[in-house]
Amino acid sequence: MEGGLMHLFLVVLGATLLRWCVSLNSYSGAQTPPIYGDYEAQRHWMEITYNLPITEWYVNTTNNDLLYWGLDYPPLTAYHSWLCGAVASVVNSTWVSLWDSRGTESYTHKLFMRSTVIVADLLVYIPAVIVYFTLTRKLTSTRDRLLTSLVVLLYPGIVLIDHGHFQYNCISLGFTVWAVIALEWGHDLLGSVAFCLALNYKQMELYHAMPFFCYLLGSSFRTKTENRFFKLAKIGLVVIMTFALCWLPFLYDKDLALQLLQRLFPFARGIYEDKVANVWCSLAVVIKLKQLLSLDSVIRLCLCTTLAALLPSSLDLLLRPTVERLKLALVNSSLVFFLFSFQVHEKSILIATLPVCLLLHERPFECMWFLLVATFSMFPLLIKDGLVLPYIGTTLLFYTLMVSSLDMGPVAIYLPGSGTTESPSKQWTPSLKAVMFWSSMLGCVGLSVASLTIMPPTSLPDLFPVLISVYSCGHFLLFTLYFHWWQLSCDVEPSKSEVKSRTTQKSNTKKKRL
Repeated sequence: MEGGLMHLFLVVLGATLLRWCVSLNSYSGAQTPPIYGDYEAQRHWMEITYNLPITEWYVNTTNNDLLYWGLDYPPLTAYHSWLCGAVASVVNSTWVSLWDSRGTESYTHKLFMRSTVIVADLLVYIPAVIVYFTLTRKLTSTRDRLLTSLVVLLYPGIVLIDHGHFQYNCISLGFTVWAVIALEWGHDLLGSVAFCLALNYKQMELYHAMPFFCYLLGSSFRTKTENRFFKLAKIGLVVIMTFALCWLPFLYDKDLALQLLQRLFPFARGIYEDKVANVWCSLAVVIKLKQLLSLDSVIRLCLCTTLAALLPSSLDLLLRPTVERLKLALVNSSLVFFLFSFQVHEKSILIATLPVCLLLHERPFECMWFLLVATFSMFPLLIKDGLVLPYIGTTLLFYTLMVSSLDMGPVAIYLPGSGTTESPSKQWTPSLKAVMFWSSMLGCVGLSVASLTIMPPTSLPDLFPVLISVYSCGHFLLFTLYFHWWQLSCDVEPSKSEVKSRTTQKSNTKKKRL
């Protein structure tokens, strides 16, 4: 027992130390006035929420200029910003002084801001990941569970964006993991609450909304232990109550609630921002949709393509609701939204990486491949933030831990660092996978080196970000097909809740016979 606790402590310590090391580097908008970047946005939200009444948080006023990093995340983010602002005012009130604190970048302030992200990680995301892999049925030994937890916690994408670039994705992603844990163990109401909290912290969790909806609806109508409509009504009531509590201060005024919604979904910003590895940004190389279609037409195009691409995965989950399919549907839904939806950021690929991390122990090689490409797709942003060295270091560490700790199967012989002594397989599939993987990685390395060393033509200043976006988009399209095939063809054991349902049904049948 003591040994297990020590190993658990070392996992948490290792994850925390990596985060702290990354946090010592630069961040979004460092020393770039007058707008700065996401670091200043998060600080500014603390300033606004702490100093202004709640009715002004999302409204343009003389004290709240929405053009300067106006709050555009859901209420839970605002409450979290207020809490951090309250703590900041106790430590040093000048950090959140209205107007005067803009652009604050002192050493002590950076130490405080970085600490708030690490605390959030330690409270929400890190324990969720550890509990998930501790309770999973597909890992039988404590060693495997802790090693897999460590590998997931060291995934570079989330670490670099939260602790390098500067955001709090760990909170919404952590709530989502807690939701999956609850559903896997038959606690549908707790799972619903957890996902509602994730959605009310960051609206990008809409990428995951359809799978949760289909799973809960499908499992409600397939339940044998209670009235189907009563179970569905309970879930609906819990969802409504959770949303109502989160939005309560804004529901007293219809105009305020509508203003909040408008801030959450700013359609006027356009179809995507910067160079994103999705279909529309890649198509823009040859077809300028922004010039050919009106904004309303583009929105309808994105909506129709997204809904059409969501159908196969969603219908499969609705008709065959299992937790295993839910995890795969979370991957497919988030990839579809990332590739086809409106107003996509390059960081939104993290929404897809989360469920892939939860599947890491099932097909390590394919999941590792996807996660490496997902991190690479954000390379132009990491260059802008001065995070190239942390990117290289964390990626090499992640790869090394993956191939040395997890079972990569027959392809392991082709992966340096795996430590396998087996002879190459006589089958052609592992060698083909290895050739495809290393060709893919060679392309990533080549584009990375070119981005850092070659000056693009003056007529094509965004040459390398565009090439990286198109290259990554091609991978994401193929991975979308792969994860759909995985979901539609999987035949898995029932989850804890399904076993419980079947056992209760059999018990009731026996009682009736007696």
